[in-house]
Amino acid sequence: MSDDWEARLREHGYRITPQRQLVLEAVEELRHGTPEEILVEVQRTASGVNLSTIYRTLEVLEDVGLVTHAHIGHGAPTYHAVDEHVHIHLVCDRCRKILSIPASVAQGFVETLNKDYGFRTDISHVSVHGRCDNCEAMPRGEETDDPL
Repeated sequence: MSDDWEARLREHGYRITPQRQLVLEAVEELRHGTPEEILVEVQRTASGVNLSTIYRTLEVLEDVGLVTHAHIGHGAPTYHAVDEHVHIHLVCDRCRKILSIPASVAQGFVETLNKDYGFRTDISHVSVHGRCDNCEAMPRGEETDDPL
């Protein structure tokens, strides 16, 4: 876990609480998790924590810059710890695997959007859907749980 998480909370006027620590640890453990998945992870240690506490805590952690979210699929956003490397999410629509790749991969695309359309892109919220190598290589007859 980030060494300065306590200082970040205090400098923004927030208290250090066990719930905040547990939620941050769960986000870092899961790497990418919905509020519901984070709740399950937190409840392994603190069974009394509920989903509304998870949402409120994620809001605080995002406010101080310790976590961020992306809309990877339908439904709830997916949260991950903020690190120094902005990344894009590649999401396999079949197996749901999420791969984080450097945002620099999209540099040409982002520059074109800016130059040709005057649009400044926040690449940190980008997710690209498709199929991973394993799923793409799977023979058509083995597609038992294809969500497409």
